[in-house]
Amino acid sequence: MRACADGLLKQGEPFDVMIANAGGMATPFGHTEDGFETQFATNHLGHFVLVNRIAPLLRGAGRLITLASSGHRFANIDLEDPNFAQTPYDPWVAYGRSKTATILCAVAFDWRHRDRGIRAAAVHPGGIRTELSRHLDPAHVQAMVDQSNEQGTAAGQRPFQYKTIPQGAATSAWAGVVASAEAIGGRYCENCHVGPIVPDDQPWSLNSEGVCAYALDRNAAEALWRKSEALVGEHF
Repeated sequence: MRACADGLLKQGEPFDVMIANAGGMATPFGHTEDGFETQFATNHLGHFVLVNRIAPLLRGAGRLITLASSGHRFANIDLEDPNFAQTPYDPWVAYGRSKTATILCAVAFDWRHRDRGIRAAAVHPGGIRTELSRHLDPAHVQAMVDQSNEQGTAAGQRPFQYKTIPQGAATSAWAGVVASAEAIGGRYCENCHVGPIVPDDQPWSLNSEGVCAYALDRNAAEALWRKSEALVGEHF
């Protein structure tokens, strides 16, 4: 990430939109070369370093889009134990923590750069058949879909259907270039609109919309920012 950022800064070409899209989901327990839990490092810390290093290249009125997930509802961040040193590892809890972090990072970045006209938003692209699920047993995935459909049917929702890749990219494009900056700044977006805030304990299904309030909390966003700076050894 640092080498990439250095190269882009040396090149000096400005950006109108940055989309932080790298991701891992429900991976086996592991650590990066820097010693960070794999999902937290991939989904949050790597983007945190790259985006902040090249932030000077964003033009005024530019935008940052971080790829989040409805899976943020699986878990809030844990700044006391981000690498599961004391907590038993659960791949879905780790995924939830990392995706909550991507939303909070957008909130904090938005507050830091809005005076330049630059805004940031987090986007849930929806369920798409990609290699993101490479670590999951297909039977387990189908069981999740079946369970989600049962819960969704009880709540009056239509059965879950995977999005195509263009459909999955639509909300990133909408938030990045179509929607008004004021509408999406510091928000969580899905299905080409700003997602509503939902109770933390509201049942989750693959079709359910909404963002937990803890993922938009500005104090939590600032705490995560400071913790992330300490972890990566850089101040932004």
